[in-house]
Parts: sequence; C-alpha cells; structure tokens
Amino acid sequence: MLSSSALRGVVHQAEGARVRFAADLDLVEGFCVGAELEVGPSRRRILASEPGGLLELDDGPTLGSGPRGGQIVFPDEAPILAARLATGTPAGESLPEVSLRLATTRGTNALLERRGARVGLFITKGFGDLLEIGTQQRPDLFALAVVKPQPLYSRVIEVTERLAADGSVLTPLDEEALVEAARQAVADGIDCAAVALLHAYRNPAHELAVAARLKAEGLTHVSISSRLAGRPKILPRAETAVVNAYLSPAIEEYLRGVQGAIGEGRLHVMTSAGGLVGARHYKPKDSLLSGPAGGVVGAASSGRASGERHLIAFDMGGTSTDVSRIGEETHYRQMTEVGGARLMAPALAIETVAAGGGSICTFDGEQVGVGPQSAGAEPGPACYGRGGPLTLTDVNLLLGRISPERFAIPLDVDAARATAAELLTQVREATDPDLELDVLLEGLLAVADERMAEAIRRISIRQGYGLDDHALVAFGGAGAQHACSLATLLGVGRVLIPADAGILSALGLGAARLERFAERSLLLPLESAANELDGVFEALERQAVGQVAAEGVTASAIEVARRHVEMRLAGQEATLAVDWDSASDLAGLSAAFEARYVERYGYTPPSGQLEIESVRLVAVASADPIPTLAPPARSTAAVPGHQRAWLAGRWDDWPAYERGSLEPGASFVGPALIWETHSSTVVEDGWHGWIDGAGAIALERSEASA
Repeated sequence: MLSSSALRGVVHQAEGARVRFAADLDLVEGFCVGAELEVGPSRRRILASEPGGLLELDDGPTLGSGPRGGQIVFPDEAPILAARLATGTPAGESLPEVSLRLATTRGTNALLERRGARVGLFITKGFGDLLEIGTQQRPDLFALAVVKPQPLYSRVIEVTERLAADGSVLTPLDEEALVEAARQAVADGIDCAAVALLHAYRNPAHELAVAARLKAEGLTHVSISSRLAGRPKILPRAETAVVNAYLSPAIEEYLRGVQGAIGEGRLHVMTSAGGLVGARHYKPKDSLLSGPAGGVVGAASSGRASGERHLIAFDMGGTSTDVSRIGEETHYRQMTEVGGARLMAPALAIETVAAGGGSICTFDGEQVGVGPQSAGAEPGPACYGRGGPLTLTDVNLLLGRISPERFAIPLDVDAARATAAELLTQVREATDPDLELDVLLEGLLAVADERMAEAIRRISIRQGYGLDDHALVAFGGAGAQHACSLATLLGVGRVLIPADAGILSALGLGAARLERFAERSLLLPLESAANELDGVFEALERQAVGQVAAEGVTASAIEVARRHVEMRLAGQEATLAVDWDSASDLAGLSAAFEARYVERYGYTPPSGQLEIESVRLVAVASADPIPTLAPPARSTAAVPGHQRAWLAGRWDDWPAYERGSLEPGASFVGPALIWETHSSTVVEDGWHGWIDGAGAIALERSEASA
C-alpha cells in the first residue's frame, strides 16, 4: 500500500450517493467509514461501506459518470492502516493484540525537508561556532560560490564549564547562568536541547547536570552527547546530539501514535544498523537508514538461501536506490551523513542515489537527466493519472517492460505517452530533429543505470572489494527491471531476484533480530590496552545482553555476534575495525590491523605505535541458521505468452512468463519478461536464468556476452 495511507482503484457510479470502488482488496463491512473518497478534485466522506467495495457517500460535489481512477484516503498512519487490512479490523474498532515491526523514513524526510524542531545547542563556552566551522571540508572544490548549509539548531547557548582531557574539572559548571539562558530559550519557543560539552565522553557529570536543569526549566526533549555517542571528538558528538534533538518530537509523536493504536501490542523499530529495538528505547539518530536497512537484511537472507555468500544488495524503490555490499560479516559505518547532517551512529554501509521509479526525467537544453527530483507518491508518475511528470516508471511502461494489467494501481498509458512526447519535442528542437522516442527512452534508462552503477562502485571497488565473485540481489519495485543492464555495466555475472522482490524490505523486517550495541572509548597504546580487553568486553557483554533480555528474550537465546576493536597508527585520526574474536592477543591484533590496512589502502602500513581508540560489540537474539536449498533439476519452461517490448535495441514480441507458474528448475533465455504481483523482471539479451531451490530467479550472463 502507499505511504500516503490511500488505497487506489477504479470508481464506478452506482445510484445516488452510492458508488462502487473496485480494487484488488477484500474489505470487510464498515472498513472505509470515516475515510474520504477522492476522484479528481472532488472529495466525499464515506458514511458506510459494504464488502465488494460498495460505498455510501455524504452530500457533496458530483463525481461524474463512467469508470475513472480514484482513491480512498484514510486518517490512520500507513502502518496502522496496513494492520487493519491484515487483521480485517474496520474503522472505529480496536485492533487485536499484534506484534508490529516497523521501519520508518519519517526522520529522514524531516531532515531532508528541514521540518524538525527548534533546537537550542548548549555547548562549552568558547565553542559556540564549532558546528558552523565544521570540518572545513569542501564538497565541491571548484565551486566559485560556496553555499553553506543552514545549521539545524536555532540558537547556541555557551555554557560556562570546562573539563580537562582526562575528565577532571578545570572550570565548575555555572548553574545560575545556565538557568537564566534556559528560561530565555523556553520563552522564545525552543523546547528541544542538544547538550555537548568538551571531553564529556571521559566524564559526563557536567552534561548530566545541564540536562537535568534544562528539563526542570521546561525543555521537553534533551539529547545528551555522551549518552548518544560516547566517543572522542566533540564535533561529531555535538552534531549527533543536534540531529537527535531536531528529530525527537517528530519520531516520538509518530511512534506514540502507532503504539497507541495497537494498544498492548508489541512495537519494535528497525535501526540504521539493521537490528530491532523496542519503541520505548528507540533513538531518532538511529532512524535515518531504517527503511533501507530492512532491505539489506532481506537481501542477506535471500542470498544465503540461494547459496550466495558475497552479495551486492540493489534496492530500487520509488524515490531512490540503496546499495550495500554483504560479505561474510556485516559492514558498519560509525559516521553517517544524511541530508548534509553528520552524526555518529552505527549504520549499515549503505550508499544512496536519487534514482528510483519516481525519478523525474528532464532536459536542460544540452543533456537529458534522471533525478534527483522525484514525483513521490503524490502526484506520482505521469501514468498515475494525477498530473505528474515523466519518470522512470513511465519510461519502463512505454517500453513495454511494465504490464498495466498487472500493476497494483490503475495506470494511464496515454498520460505517460503525452509527457514523453513533450520531452521528445524539447530534445529534438535542441539536438536531433530525427530522434526517435524509443531511442530517447532507452537513453534515459542508460543514464539512470550509470548513476546506480557508480553508487555500487563506491561501496565495493573503491573499498578494495572486486565484484567478479559477487551476485547482485535486485529488489524493490523497480530493481528487477534494471538488474541485468546494471550487472553488465559492473561486470557482475550473476543476478538474484528473490521471491517477493517488490516487498523484500518488509520481509527483511521479519528476518531482523533484536539487537543492542555497547561500546567504550579507550585511547590507549596497543601494549597497554591488550591486557584489559577481556575485562572490557565482559563488561560490555553484560550491558548489551541485559538490554536485549529486557525486551523479553531469555538469556540463553542471546548471542554476542561481533566484537570489534577500532585501531589506528598513533597520531592518526582515522581508525580501522579489527575483529577481536579472530585476533584476541597482541600479535593477532597487529597482524589483523596490517591485513585490513593493506586491504583498504593497497600498501603495508608504516612501522610505528598502534593505538586502540575504542571497542564495541553487538548482542543479538539468536535465530535459526538459513538453510541453503538444493538446486533443482532444470527443464526448459514453456512460454505461456508474448509481450511487445523494446529489448535488445528493437521492438518485438518477446517471451513473457508468469512467475507464479514457474516451478523450481524452470529455465529460460533472454530477451524475456517475467511478470509478478509487485514487480516485473527484464531478462536482457545475453542472459539466461532459472528458478532456484529458494524460489529466486537466478540469472547468469553467457560467456559470449561477458
């Protein structure tokens, strides 16, 4: 269903105030009461609804005659509407007790659109301009006019206090001045605060005292840097606290609304690191890659079931494409940047590019482009029939790669064709008057594919990982349409399209596990810290296991999955993560650091003192191992029909298969199309495939094509 909490279908006039709403849904009696039926510019409130889509409307503007597209807009949040659909609970009735797992882009959207709260930054005196100065990195070295992003905070309040680097007090906290500043901030409408004091990771006493005083003075959301990111470096700690405070009201209000709707039901939320946390303990800073993380977990589960160990997760949705490399172990980033905001929080190493099914196709007078602007869910692509622009979805539709009859909502092919004709006219006038529409549309696909391929190169080749031994796991509503061409660009020889690829992010939520991170800053030479690591890890294990157990998981069902040591050469700033479980002594840590250094940078590190910056581990609820299903015997699939489409550089009637009718072992050769409920797969020329034991479409490039 759509994230806008609307169900789309075709409206047929019945009699008087009664209409019939036809959609691929079996709605119980009274389900739509209180919602609104929208047809074009007209909206009518629904007074009664019956099975089969018969609706009774209030008095209002006429909806016209004849079948036409429309939507029912519900007041519930999208997850609650989904829960009502799944349980058959009509409006006005309480949901049964449910367990709900949720991934959300609410925080990401608020950050990108700058719709967060008014935040006051409370920082050590003398550092008020720290975040404005930032790292002094210039993202565009040759820009003549540098436009700096506006800070997320509304006001900076410098706090009179100072700690030494070892955490000892140099200047006591001036509480009297703090109280006066806090009262002035509240009077000016600031009710969220970020507290970031120098060296608080060593001694949080001043930060905790400031936070307690701010809450006493009426600030409702207070984010404490040492609790959110208890590691060295005041700048990322302060940035993390500001982001958390900026998003707190939006995230907390959203989760309260969902929890209130499910009553006593259990609500767990996906973090950017790919694990689940109870809603009560969820922090906004952990939400920014929540949605994409579900896709990575789903891709890992699907790849393992198909016998693949090295994967590239390729999640192409409506607005953007998210890619991630999956190896023998999970790869995390400790620093994340979203919408120009940097923060310190564990997150899966996901690269995002603004190229999705809803990405708008444009022409600037010299060249065509795809994205970064998106048509979103409203108005959506031109083919949604709501006045939207030409998008990649329209391009795939016009090239025959999407079947209107199998799409989840009604499509208007004529509207898509009209917007494409407008773009073609612009390009012809400026470039080639003989340019054919099919060539232009194919070129738009090539532009989008190259942008997505570059994102994959950033998380693989540029990190020292070759792609020749990886398989591309394609999912999301549009992923399977671009997978073969993308793999060809990258030199990847194998592609997997999991079952239910269009909703794999949701399936990833089902496969995700409850988890908690625990970390500690050390800043000690390797020789000094090595003897302490066993004790440090034991303390962190007790902390993390206890937090998972508090979610209702028995201690025997909890395992510590990863113990990492962040190491660096003394005097350097950047660190490399070394696996403690496989190198748990001094010599092992040194050798592991050298191997990781060579893998990352391509040469042996210079000799010198090694330093341990910090350590961390992850406690997770145990899960059954994913079995690899035996490959079935292959047999050539019968071709049930053909689809006219532009493939291999020409129009033709190509073989078209129904995925639901393809049994394990069924094989086929491209060019071909495979239809399913939430997506369609384009098998390009030079590729062949079959249905494997896990039910995934497994595609391989022929040697001649490679």
